[in-house]
This record gives sequence, structure tokens and C-alpha cells, in this order.
Amino acid sequence: MSGVLDQIVAGKRLEVAERRALKSEIELRRQIADMDRPRNFFAAVTRDPAAEHRSPRKLVNLIAEVKRASPSAGTIRSDFDPVHIAQQYHQAGADAISCLTDEPHFQGRLEYVQHIRSAIPLPVLRKDFIIDPWQVYETRACGADAILLIAECLTTPQMIDLSILATELKLTTLIEVHSMENLMRVRDSVIGFPMKSYSLLGINNRDLQTMSVDVNNTLRMAELVENRDNLVSESGIRTRGHVQKLADAGIRATLVGETLMRSGDIGAAIRELFWCESEM
Repeated sequence: MSGVLDQIVAGKRLEVAERRALKSEIELRRQIADMDRPRNFFAAVTRDPAAEHRSPRKLVNLIAEVKRASPSAGTIRSDFDPVHIAQQYHQAGADAISCLTDEPHFQGRLEYVQHIRSAIPLPVLRKDFIIDPWQVYETRACGADAILLIAECLTTPQMIDLSILATELKLTTLIEVHSMENLMRVRDSVIGFPMKSYSLLGINNRDLQTMSVDVNNTLRMAELVENRDNLVSESGIRTRGHVQKLADAGIRATLVGETLMRSGDIGAAIRELFWCESEM
């Protein structure tokens, strides 16, 4: 790693050490023992988006992201109310929610996950820089239904270990890659392990080192993915043309944040991007 991502991960190691000192793994396990089973994030984003019984019918499934800021864009939405935003996403037909919990770079908060989950019935992904097993327990304890693992931050053994732990805790795992090298690294050894119905592959169109974005990154890399039902395209999806290209390539799900967060009318933005023409 180098550049922005390296700095973020270095800071995250210090943050995890501080948070672990406040709440031990044993305490987190006790908290988890009394919790209900997570909602099925995997099923929500891998079902057929063109199924006739669904209304409105969308081109692809939508993981709508609740995000106040980012390192590349700065503050994205000043009137930030995570619960209200999530409710608008739900009303507009989103299939799942992604919630940023990293504070230093995205102005997120861990408690947003439970606040959102208490307000709407959709499954919620905790989006953060997960580098330690303690964070997996923390993710389950905060009420999340899914967890993000970024290949650029982790070795293959680390990804496998964290994936196994997440599956044991009944969390869906979204394993994110940006480069072809990392796709090849996780495609056969990590995705679908230890259980296929708990593991998704995310292709990030944003280079985490340079912060540049290219939606065609998904299209190029999807050529090397045999089963695209479990594939999620992330970042830089701004137009209906982008969504249509992904749908035509057999991609079933997208994760969209900044485009929706900048919209003055979230429902209209989702309809414009995702709904089939005949139902708009």
C-alpha cells in the first residue's frame, strides 16, 4: 500500500487499539449472544432485479450509501440526517443500505448503523476499513448485517480469517477489489469461502491510491468473473447510461453514494437512474 490508503490504514490500527481498550472482545461476544440474527443482505442484492413480481422494476439492485463526506470529495451533504436519508432510500426502492462508520475521513459514526436499522427494514452494510478480528465482532454488535473487506488493505490469509469469522457471526461479506491483481488473488481463494451464500464480490471503480474513477473498471474485470450474480459495482455510477451498461453486462447490483447524496430529490434520482423506462 501507499498514499492515501496507507495513511488511512495506519490511523485505523491506532483507532482499533483505542476502541478495544474501551470494550473487550469478551464484552462484544456477550452483547452479540443476545441479538437477533442479521437480515439477509446477500439475498437482498443478488435476487433477479428484473423479476416481474417486483414493483418498481429496476435495471439492477441498489445498495444506497449513507455518506456525509469522503477524502476525495470533502463534505458531500451538509444537511446530513442519516436516518432520514435511509428512509428516503427505502421509500424509493433501494434493496439495501451501506453506512459509512469511519469518522476521520468520512465523518461517519458507528451508531448510525443501529439508528438506520431501527428505522427501516432493509439490511445494512457497515462500510469501514476492517483490518482486525475485533472489528468483526464490533460490526455484529453494532447491528450491521454485512461487512466490507477491502482486498487492497489485507493479505489473502487475513481476508480468509476475517471472512470465516464474519460467516460464523452470520454476516454477509462484501469483498472489494480495484485492481486486476487483487481480483485474481481473491476470485478463487476467498470469494464463496467458507459459504457461497455469505460472500459477495465488489469491484471498486475508484482507485484508492489516486482517487480517480472509471466505471469501465467493472466491465473490464467482470470478464474474468464466471458468476456475476454475486457481483457489485461500486463508485462513480452517476448516469443512467452507466447503470444500463452494468445491467447489459449481467451485473446484478450497484453501490451508489455520492450521486444520490448530492441530489436534492433522492427519490427522483433513484427513479432516473434505476427504474425501467416502462415504469418511470
